[in-house]
Amino acid sequence: MANAEQRSAARLAAVQALYQMEVTEKGLNETLAEFESFWIGNEIEGDQYKEAEIAFFRDILGGVLADQEPIDRQLDKTLVDGWPLRRVDPVVRAILRAGAYELKKRTDIPARVSIKEYVDVAGAFFGREESGMINAVLDELARRYRADEFAASRL
Repeated sequence: MANAEQRSAARLAAVQALYQMEVTEKGLNETLAEFESFWIGNEIEGDQYKEAEIAFFRDILGGVLADQEPIDRQLDKTLVDGWPLRRVDPVVRAILRAGAYELKKRTDIPARVSIKEYVDVAGAFFGREESGMINAVLDELARRYRADEFAASRL
């Protein structure tokens, strides 16, 4: 099993890849190849990108794309009225999609861990306001997707 740092790096890379795919309209295979050979674990323009758990990176990226319409519908229901997902910043959208996928499909990871990780990803790009919004949206989704997990923690 990969360590927590490699999982965190995989989440960050997945968010960056989702963003890139949206703005450049590149396909999944091209994006996977680019990130795995060029970005992950390499130094680019003086910044060292951490090693990431590739299988986890691939799972998040492929899972979001395979389940994007239902994920987007759930996010639209969770966001404040008047702010559908399409009006949200594309990086925020990528973070929310990745977080929603992980909460919905990766029940092997505690919901609170997933939420914290994506709030940390948001902190790499944004300030407290956006991070707080991401926390609130993912927390609401987690309580919807994993009601039992949250009910058990109240005992």
